[in-house]
Amino acid sequence: MSFATLGLSPALLRAVREQGYHAPTAIQSQAIPAILSGADVLGLAQTGSGKTAAYALPLLQQVLRQRQQQGRSTQRLPLALILVPTRELAAQVGQSLHELADFLPGPLKISIAFGGVSINPQLMGLRGGTDIVVATPGRLLDLLEHRGLSLGAIECLVLDEADRLLDLGFAEELQRLLAGLPGRRQNLFFSATFPKAVEALAQALLREPTRIEIAAEPARVAAITQRALVVDEGRRTALLRHLLAEEGWTRVLVFVATKYATEHVSDKLWKAGIKAAALHGELSQGGRTGVLNALKSGEIQVLVATDVAARGLDIPELPVVLNYDLPRSATDYTHRIGRTGRAGQTGVALSFISGQLGNGEAHFRLIEKRQGQRVAREQIAGFESSSVASAEAGVGGVKGRRKSKKDKLREAAAAAVEAAGSAGPVDETN
Repeated sequence: MSFATLGLSPALLRAVREQGYHAPTAIQSQAIPAILSGADVLGLAQTGSGKTAAYALPLLQQVLRQRQQQGRSTQRLPLALILVPTRELAAQVGQSLHELADFLPGPLKISIAFGGVSINPQLMGLRGGTDIVVATPGRLLDLLEHRGLSLGAIECLVLDEADRLLDLGFAEELQRLLAGLPGRRQNLFFSATFPKAVEALAQALLREPTRIEIAAEPARVAAITQRALVVDEGRRTALLRHLLAEEGWTRVLVFVATKYATEHVSDKLWKAGIKAAALHGELSQGGRTGVLNALKSGEIQVLVATDVAARGLDIPELPVVLNYDLPRSATDYTHRIGRTGRAGQTGVALSFISGQLGNGEAHFRLIEKRQGQRVAREQIAGFESSSVASAEAGVGGVKGRRKSKKDKLREAAAAAVEAAGSAGPVDETN
């Protein structure tokens, strides 16, 4: 199938060619015709599946046609609203819309709004009206309270990453926004997962939707090599330094659990002569943009981030993602590793596994079970863990030879001798 068969205008067909899209992805080939027909759509697809273009292309076509029919005399109220959970995704979606809209025969104004920055420039940018708004829920409510725009003419609502919107606690804000939208409109929901909260929202808002569910594409899964390295928590930073020295990675995205860990780990890497920076939710938007640009340009080699970077970030030629701390859920794991292996490239996703609660073998097995894939356990010479799970363990349980009492006594004696004869302190940095 080609884009030419999906009902897109010649201008947008040129846009996809110029953007390097060779053929539509599975979500695009099904969603674009459905959206152009005016149907509500529920799209379930993993990160990296091309869902932004799946709704952006038909949305641009519909908004331009409506503007041409209205003429210049009509007040320029926004016709389409795209709600996203994070600043990064808002910026990314807005950039994609701008790039595609450059090829349209008539100008469209696309406004992007998110928190963490001054509201005044965003209010100024809305003067004279706009056509499409991309926003996070909280900042959109702020703009409405400042009378910066009206949602009374919205004809199409898009919830991008609907699962994440609800997971981040936007349910109440969403209800307030939905109450102010016209009752007659097209609704498009896109989500990587379909938890009960998303299902309930979809049932309440979507009218006989076209349901599109795309399983992870084999080529996409194969593009990411998953590895699990067993290491004691106190040796993780040292192992990370070792891997950076041995593997020759040009840029690495490292995921940790907390804001404190981003700064702690990045500081340790700097002291070891490795250019690193921290990315977390308390950084200003300027700070976030700065460190992302530094990674993309090669000014830094390692970006240590919380899950604020798991979705909505598109870092070109990112060869490696490393889970220094395991994510809370299998869904977050999928979004983390989806930052690599994009746009037809290959990537590596590594996870550190220790015997500690929350970052250990049992938690990683649950992630494996949810994604239906077993990842072989590895140890790096010089960084062997003191508590190694059996390499023969199956998903959901441990199968292997149980240690005898003699084996346990020998190991305990060897550990005691090693501890007594240790000449230097152990690096407890994590």
